[in-house]
Amino acid sequence: MPDRGGGPTGPRIRVGRPSRRVRTLLMTLGVLAVLGMVFTMFAGFWTDWLWYRSVNYSSVFTTTLWTKIGLFFVFGLLMALAVGFNIWLAHRMRPPLSAMSMEQQNLDRYRMGIAPYKKWLLLGITALVGLIAGASASSQWRTWLMWVNGVPFGQKDPQFKLDVSFYAFDLPWYRFMLGFGFAATILALIAAALTHYLYGGLRITSPGARATAAATGHLSVLLGIFVALKAVAYWLDRYGLAVKSSDFKATDSWTGLRYVDANAYLPAKTILFCIAVICALLFFATLWRRTWQLPVIGFGLMVLSAILIGGLYPAIVQKFQVQPNEQAKEAPYVEKNLKATREAYGIDDSQVTEYPGIGQTEDKSKLRDDVGDTASIRIMDPNIVSPTFQQLQQIRNYYAFPTNLDVDRYAKDGKDQDTVIGLRELNLNGIPKRNWINDHFRYTHGYGVVAAEGTSADAGGRPAFTESDLPSKGDLGSYEQRVYYGERTTTYSIVGGPQKEIDYSDDSGEKTYSYKGDSGVNLANPVNRAAYAVAFGEPQILYSGAIGEGSRILYNRTPKERVEAIAPWLTIDGDAYPAVVDGRIQWIVDAYTTTNGYPYASRTTLGDTTADSLTATNDQRAVVAQQNQVNYIRNSVKATVDAYSGEVKLYQWDTQDPVLKTWMKAFPDTVEPKSEISGDLMAHLRYPQDLFKVQRELLTRYHVKDATTFLSGSEVWQVPDDPTNKTGDAVPPYYLSMKMPDQQEQTFSLTTTLTPNGRDNLSAFMAVNADPGTKDYGKIRVLKLPTSTTAAGPKQIQSQFNSEQDIAESIRLLRGGDSEVEYGNLLAVPLDGGLLYVEPVYVRGGGLKYPLLRKVLVTYGGQTAFEDTLDEALNKVFGGEGTTTEPPPGEDEGSGEDEGTTPPPSSENPTVQEALNDAQKAFDAGQEALKKNDWEAYGKAQKDLEDALRKAEDAQSAAGGGGDGEPAADASPSS
Repeated sequence: MPDRGGGPTGPRIRVGRPSRRVRTLLMTLGVLAVLGMVFTMFAGFWTDWLWYRSVNYSSVFTTTLWTKIGLFFVFGLLMALAVGFNIWLAHRMRPPLSAMSMEQQNLDRYRMGIAPYKKWLLLGITALVGLIAGASASSQWRTWLMWVNGVPFGQKDPQFKLDVSFYAFDLPWYRFMLGFGFAATILALIAAALTHYLYGGLRITSPGARATAAATGHLSVLLGIFVALKAVAYWLDRYGLAVKSSDFKATDSWTGLRYVDANAYLPAKTILFCIAVICALLFFATLWRRTWQLPVIGFGLMVLSAILIGGLYPAIVQKFQVQPNEQAKEAPYVEKNLKATREAYGIDDSQVTEYPGIGQTEDKSKLRDDVGDTASIRIMDPNIVSPTFQQLQQIRNYYAFPTNLDVDRYAKDGKDQDTVIGLRELNLNGIPKRNWINDHFRYTHGYGVVAAEGTSADAGGRPAFTESDLPSKGDLGSYEQRVYYGERTTTYSIVGGPQKEIDYSDDSGEKTYSYKGDSGVNLANPVNRAAYAVAFGEPQILYSGAIGEGSRILYNRTPKERVEAIAPWLTIDGDAYPAVVDGRIQWIVDAYTTTNGYPYASRTTLGDTTADSLTATNDQRAVVAQQNQVNYIRNSVKATVDAYSGEVKLYQWDTQDPVLKTWMKAFPDTVEPKSEISGDLMAHLRYPQDLFKVQRELLTRYHVKDATTFLSGSEVWQVPDDPTNKTGDAVPPYYLSMKMPDQQEQTFSLTTTLTPNGRDNLSAFMAVNADPGTKDYGKIRVLKLPTSTTAAGPKQIQSQFNSEQDIAESIRLLRGGDSEVEYGNLLAVPLDGGLLYVEPVYVRGGGLKYPLLRKVLVTYGGQTAFEDTLDEALNKVFGGEGTTTEPPPGEDEGSGEDEGTTPPPSSENPTVQEALNDAQKAFDAGQEALKKNDWEAYGKAQKDLEDALRKAEDAQSAAGGGGDGEPAADASPSS
């Protein structure tokens, strides 16, 4: 036939099937793609299994895996059956003939289109909803394990008299089951309704009845099931009131029943439960009556009742019964909340005592010797001196220290002393030449502990090291110094094979080493190598000649990461700290068990409560929370991670905690008994910071036990901002060896200050016994200052330091040139009814950008001192000389002067101008010393400058021109 297309004629291109070769190629590529996806999933599973087996916690992996698989298949199958059965049933109930209407004619096309694929479509829909439901259910493995293994608390809630375990372990699972039931019913109802509509059982525009009798009965039963589930929800809501959070003006987060809950919501939920049961029965009755009239009326009544009884009635009760007499109505429920909250957070035994806030002894010189007996004041701030450790003890660029060091106790001369400690960890950024071999084979570990006395500095303001050099040596004796696991070790290393590692370097050159531990996963197996090559996205692992017999891959190397992986049911404290224990470096990690289902206990947000000025600048200090919102917490587990072998051990610390007992049932043989803790390890355990921060936040409101006072809000405190920086974040708690007024001797403690809500004066001082070797470990003591006095708080003390003329002038001089001044931790110590504040001051000067201790600020009872040493400052404040604790920085040790004492004033009486000339010379000498990085000369110049200013002050006073002993306004060297 002629071409009627109107276009040019030409040869036709015949489109046929691809050639056999192309089809084979495409099929091969498809098979390879599928195999690649399968092997990628296998690699993730296999490497996880190998890692858990390498740390001897394979039971955690298998228990978690089988629980997830079981939940996936059970609930996925239930959902698939629920939806698939109702689709099949609706199809089976389809009318034999369709009504003659335009609507049905349009639907005929769809019915004919899917007819050949009905079975596959049914299988596809059920499989899809089953997969989604199974995946959702598998994420509830913690809820399931807690429900199955729940242990009674032995305490009952005050409203329903049920054990707390019902709310902590049972109620969450019941709610999940209820939510799953609602989801299955709604999906089944939608699927059944669509099927009935598609096959004519439901009609919208067709003449006659809108639904067949079969469709009416089927859908009514599903609606009846939905309403029955709603009845169960109303019943569970009654118990949910005990753990319900709500806004309450006396507290930001109120949990538990209030007056309106107990007297309006609770009876309303019971009435709605009864109405929902009746309504569900009416829906089921349509199987016989074949009419929706009564069920619809019942459902409407239930909705109206929910609005009136469940919403309007409680609002009326709140408005007309509670608000006119709120304190009287709410007091009984507030008392329940107070009691439950204090129990849930472990603050019920807190000892709150009145404290005058003002020194009681008129002659302050008598208190001078009491200072050393009251506290071992730490002037080495672990959060400031890390750069000093880095500069003086880094030794090699490929080592580094954590941003924040730690405080521990080590014995010296038979007496424990506070010690600042850090590990010389691996720093890959300092490797001379970065490549894959160097990063992962040659540079694999850090080396040694560096420690310094917390209460003293050397003559140059540097830390007084008790363990130093490379290899480290000092007071800690002999121990395994290699650090394969640490806070900064975030990448993998391959060790133990043909490639030698760099151990450390000394004057004789580099020392090599080959890892001899059994940590990590063996890479001799080619399957393992292939799996890790895929899992880590590093193909060189598969074929590198640096891997051979004995090669092992180390990963998950930070202490918190390892503990979290093997105990995913624990919340991990933000600060893991190292200790030398039984000849090994052990990381000690505090871990918590938590729940948000403790009845009547108010909730707190861990991420917010544990945040302070340290976590704001160092995300490694953040808590690793399994539940961010909690209302029960216990430091139930102490964990250790060996820095060489990576071995993880979990010890049961709180032997009474029912949440830990529940998890120990779920994961048997993972937690060792408390009796297995060695004496050497026990000596280094301490009270954890994050728990203390949670407790101090709760105690700002829950230190009161009287409901009336709690409701008034007059005794609310707050955690003050850190006065030593301008971030506006909360002040961190500080470890300090000290004794509270009721204690006979110093104990290692964790301390903090508290201020009134919205004000800066001091309202309380809080400390907890942090030494587990003492009988009252964990006891919280709160010294409550009277509201009638205005003792200065941390911010006011810092402002006082900054505003005093002499101190401000000295600070200005310290900042001369390109020097920077950094304030250390502002420590508060209760002393004779008052508070002694001590703050070290550091200077980063010249080209040496690391801080050195230059001054110490001390204030007590309105007297302030800013001196070179702690002893000098205390002597000035108390007007006497006490037992020396440290050599003054800036003076050579053994110089012939008595250490720690103030030099006697000069007998000369120079003129003011002569003294100022001397001060100017000293200042110029100090600036010259800074340029040369000569800190010995700088310290001497600072001492000369202070003497000159003191002489100027004496001369001015003698001349009568200085007022209250202060130098004239122009009595200062030029800057």
